[in-house]
Amino acid sequence: MNANDNKDSRKCVLCGKPVQETFRPFCTKRCADLDLNRWLVSGYRIQTEEEPDPGEPIPFDTEIDR
Repeated sequence: MNANDNKDSRKCVLCGKPVQETFRPFCTKRCADLDLNRWLVSGYRIQTEEEPDPGEPIPFDTEIDR
């Protein structure tokens, strides 16, 4: 296996289609934008044991409503 085999076999992290170098690690601008939107609306979070600062709003938990 050479370096090009690995490059050609990369899959989009959202939909699994082949990655386009322009949008890496995604296949299209649409998948890149969907991922960005998930970060912006708290669809993705980094888990922590820290408590929020006093007065800081607690983000809406979308997992509970599903």
